[in-house]
Amino acid sequence: MFGEHRYLVQTQWTGDHGTGTSGYRDYDRSVTITIAGKPTLEASADKPFRGDRTKWNPEDLLLAALSECHLLSYLHACVQVGVVVTDYRDEASGVMVEDGRGGGAFREVVLRPQVTVADPSMAVAALAAHAQAHEWCFIANSVNFPVRHEPVIAVAA
Repeated sequence: MFGEHRYLVQTQWTGDHGTGTSGYRDYDRSVTITIAGKPTLEASADKPFRGDRTKWNPEDLLLAALSECHLLSYLHACVQVGVVVTDYRDEASGVMVEDGRGGGAFREVVLRPQVTVADPSMAVAALAAHAQAHEWCFIANSVNFPVRHEPVIAVAA
């Protein structure tokens, strides 16, 4: 299953109040993101950048992509080593720093997966599987900042 994979997304600005971008405060940062066959995603800039805090923003989406990619890679890594995962939750966080010139970059992202496994004998392998998942995660391999992991492993009751 090697190869090149292509993705298509349509992004449309929906924040014109009738005067376009005539001034910094004259338009809304609302965006509609559409992928054929999937629910439409209402997005905006983050609140500090004049956006709508009730909508997804690019920073949220990047963090979510890193978290989900690690989760999916991790589940596969666990199957490969015989670890049965019964629950997985992550509380990911990221730090973005503005550069003072209108731009900025993420400094790091920390994933905090809380994983429950079926048997105590699986705990060591479950912890080690995070390293393999990190190597396999397409999104983590595509960013230029560290993606750290602080996993916690528990055993099902």
